[in-house]
Amino acid sequence: MREVVSDRATIVVACLGSSSTAGQGQAFGWIDELSRRPQNARFVFKNLGVGGDFAYDALQRVPAVVATSPDRIVVLVGANDVLAMVFPNVQRLLGGFMKRHSQQPSFEWFKENLAAIIARLRAETRARIALSSLGPIGESPDSTDPGQRRLNDLVAKFSATIKQAAAQHGTDYIPFYERLSAEIAASPGKALTTFRFLPIYGDTFRYFVLRKTSDEIGAANGWNFHVDGVHLNTRGGMILAGLVQDFLDS
Repeated sequence: MREVVSDRATIVVACLGSSSTAGQGQAFGWIDELSRRPQNARFVFKNLGVGGDFAYDALQRVPAVVATSPDRIVVLVGANDVLAMVFPNVQRLLGGFMKRHSQQPSFEWFKENLAAIIARLRAETRARIALSSLGPIGESPDSTDPGQRRLNDLVAKFSATIKQAAAQHGTDYIPFYERLSAEIAASPGKALTTFRFLPIYGDTFRYFVLRKTSDEIGAANGWNFHVDGVHLNTRGGMILAGLVQDFLDS
C-alpha cells in the first residue's frame, strides 16, 4: 500500500483497485494527481491498487482497506475480469498462474464479488463509499473486430451493474464509463484486437530506462486516451481524477 499525505491531512481516502489504481510505471497516477492539488491538503490517500487484481482479489484485500480506518473509499474493480473473459492468455497468466483462482472469470462471479466488497465495507467501516464504473478498454466503439466488440459489450454490462449496485446499496457512483465513452466517441481511435504482455513490458522499459513519458509511449502506440489500450494516459486519467475530485468535494 502506498500512502500520499500532507502535513494537514485529516481525512483518510482509501482507494481499492488494480493497476489503474496503483498508477505505477507508465500507468497514469490519478491518486498522485489528486494528492498534489492544494484543495486536497486535508486528505491522506491510501493507495490499495494491486496490478492484475480481479474483483475476487480486491475482496480478499478488504481487511487492508478496513485497517486504514477510512473516511472515504473509492472502489474501481472489474477491468481484469473483463480482459480475462475476452483474452484466454490474460486468464492463463493472471487468473491462473499469478492469482491462482479456482474458477474461471464470469459476469456472475464479478457481480458476486462486487456485492461482497460493498457489504463488507459497509459493515466494517463508517466510510462514505464511491463505486466507479469501468473505463472503456480500447478506443473503437463501433469496431467490427470480435474482440473489441466483446470488450465494449462487457465493459458496458459491468459498468451498468456497478451503477445499479451503487443505487441499490446507497453508495456514491463515479460515472467514469459514461464520461470517457463520450470522449472516445467524439475522438475515436483504434481497436484493441489482441492482448500481449510483451509490449507492456516494453513500455515499462521505455518508461523507466529510456525515460519516456506515459503520453509519449501512448502516442507511439497510437492511443488517444490510453498508454496501451488498457491503462490510462494523462488525457484519460485526468477525466477519472476529475470525477473522483467531484466525489471528494461533495
